[in-house]
Amino acid sequence: MLEFGMLLIMIVALVGVVAVYLRGRGSFRPAQGETGTLYVTGVSPRPDDLVGEQFVTITGNVTGPTVQGTVVYGRFAWDVNAWPSIGDLITVVYPAGKPERWQIAHPGARPSLGS
Repeated sequence: MLEFGMLLIMIVALVGVVAVYLRGRGSFRPAQGETGTLYVTGVSPRPDDLVGEQFVTITGNVTGPTVQGTVVYGRFAWDVNAWPSIGDLITVVYPAGKPERWQIAHPGARPSLGS
């Protein structure tokens, strides 16, 4: 009887560990989220004396199928030769109903010109 109890405790513990692991991995899945557009309203200055990727802070409004004009910001590594500017449109993904958790849809892609 003691062996059965220990086996049951070990199985429950294993199921708990697997559940925590899977829940942590699935906290944000862009494939299951919504696709929207970020209209850039602010961007940190482009570094003049540096090359390659540098950090940029972007502020803008995300619009999508279920959200309209939610103000967001984020920090990314960006190539200084393709620095974003105000007015750019960037395709983003975010969990349904949570645009504040946005990510760039294709990190290698560069923004299209807004106007």
